[in-house]
Amino acid sequence: MRIDSHQHYWKLERGDYDWISPDMKAIYRDFVPEDLEAHLDAKGIDRTIVVQAAPTLSDTEFMLELADRHDRIVGVVGWIDLASPDYRSQYEQFKRNPKFVGFRIMIQAMENAEEVLEPNIIEALRFFAAEGVPVDLLLKSNQLLATLKLLELVPNLRGVIDHIAKPQIAEGEWEPWSTQMAQAASHPGIYCKLSGMVTEADHQRWKPEDFVRYVRHIVEVFGKDRVMFGSDWPVCLLAASYDQVIDVLEQALPETLSVKEKAAVYGGNAMTFYRLTGGTAE
Repeated sequence: MRIDSHQHYWKLERGDYDWISPDMKAIYRDFVPEDLEAHLDAKGIDRTIVVQAAPTLSDTEFMLELADRHDRIVGVVGWIDLASPDYRSQYEQFKRNPKFVGFRIMIQAMENAEEVLEPNIIEALRFFAAEGVPVDLLLKSNQLLATLKLLELVPNLRGVIDHIAKPQIAEGEWEPWSTQMAQAASHPGIYCKLSGMVTEADHQRWKPEDFVRYVRHIVEVFGKDRVMFGSDWPVCLLAASYDQVIDVLEQALPETLSVKEKAAVYGGNAMTFYRLTGGTAE
């Protein structure tokens, strides 16, 4: 099964997408499952995992409602308020839906990345680590140091770093990103999404070869069984089409990958990480 492990849907009228502004013309409109169908068909993508686009419980409810109506959505990565005393009850409510596969921490939105190391957040993440709940980690490359501290404090976290931690590809950023990603990969429970790269490159002048060393480094340090394809559609439309995103990854992946290993990158690893069986979470 070919799976896009990272895409989004939103309706602007819901009012909780503060980060989407009118100047983002390519994405300043509603995006719903019907908008993606033709692209999935064209690229042979069987299922997708839709990821939260707003740090609200209502956004998670919105995505779960979509998932209930659309079989192509195999999983929902929602949001849980880890700073709230009732984070466990939020989790218990969401997990009643078999398509709820985990949640995302928005380190990127924190004024100081060290906020993720607050004792109450660590306590909550240790609970979810003990439960084996998949956790997406959204961060920028300059927040990797705090993230590495987090992984030391919660060593059994089942986590995936979104968008290869957003190195500034347009500026050719390499260190300390490459070393810190290798350190993150030393934690066996941590995966990485090969997603969100085109928007970190020059939106108008990127070239396919801009991404090769980044992708190959991630595959080298995480291994072929802990990386997964994600389109980051429709955010990717700021710089590239859905088809272009897949073509970029195809060209950047190591040429030595076998058919079986490619199948893992394009679905198998996502199924393992999110514990998907038969179209839903275990």
